[in-house]
Amino acid sequence: MSLIFEERPSDSEYADAITWGHSLSDGTPMRPAETNWHLVLIRHQGDVRLVLVGPWTTSGMATYEANAEILWVRLKLGTFIPHLPTRKLLDTETDLPLAGNRSFWLKGAAWQFPTAENVDTFINRLAKEDILAYDPLIHDVLRGYTPDLAARTIRGRFLRATGLSRGLVYQIQRAKQAAELLRQGTSILDTVDTLGYYDQPHLTRELKRFIGYTPAQITLSK
Repeated sequence: MSLIFEERPSDSEYADAITWGHSLSDGTPMRPAETNWHLVLIRHQGDVRLVLVGPWTTSGMATYEANAEILWVRLKLGTFIPHLPTRKLLDTETDLPLAGNRSFWLKGAAWQFPTAENVDTFINRLAKEDILAYDPLIHDVLRGYTPDLAARTIRGRFLRATGLSRGLVYQIQRAKQAAELLRQGTSILDTVDTLGYYDQPHLTRELKRFIGYTPAQITLSK
């Protein structure tokens, strides 16, 4: 294993999970498509980067170098940074400008880099300063709630918070569910039936697009 890491749920209502650890060697693993925004702090050979990552509309290759320390914040779906152009940040990793060895610039202010111990407080401070925002409509709509809003308004809210359409968010989430079912031993045909894919070729196309592997590859790797 080239990555050693720990993960815990976030104590902040704006984030899902906190992951921290280090890399033992260079790596280029396959990464899935991603609906959530991430903040990633990377320390490597005396250099430091704070990177705003994703969402990713398709699967692709991630890269990391050996002997890097990594702190990874997965923001909650619907959490975003209002003053940044969401659509222009899709499928990219954006380095936030440094203010020194221990801090970075964001919305005209210098912020100290977080640690695994204080990162939840750091996230909450960003929200308090209106640098982070959360749109609960995203969660509600994806779970079947039908708000009394025009379809155009809902579409605009999704694009503002995630950069993605509601349909694309659903496709990515469904593909991840399918991959998990296959890893748990569910057959390919049962996975097709359970999640409402048209047929096995449809499932294969979606998994290749959003997970990076075919159903057979996922089944064999479990």
